[in-house]
Amino acid sequence: MDTNGKSRHLSYDPPACPVEATLELIGGKWKGIILFHLLDGRLRFSELKRCVGCVTQRMLTKQLRDLEASGLVNRIVYAEVPPRVEYELNAEGESLRGILKELKKWGEGHAVKLLEERARNETENV
Repeated sequence: MDTNGKSRHLSYDPPACPVEATLELIGGKWKGIILFHLLDGRLRFSELKRCVGCVTQRMLTKQLRDLEASGLVNRIVYAEVPPRVEYELNAEGESLRGILKELKKWGEGHAVKLLEERARNETENV
């Protein structure tokens, strides 16, 4: 994964894990959520911020820059006053559609229940 802005591996050839390489690109608290919302199409920064929720403007900007640098998202700047900026998945980002849909499906069937159970256990152990 990422440590201080550096990749843990110089190469993802074996024995480095392709899952680790994928999570380096899309892992973290916000990137998956951003990518999921962009599945519906191009969004302006403010629309994306509303969709994502409680992310700060600074963090959303950082995550979008990371996704753009990773080659998953396109940033479109319109020469208007005030400037308009939109984000969309490019072909590589679009290739994550099935994975993101499956994560949503798994979350609906398992994650919510597991998180509720974990919260219940934490309150019982206090």
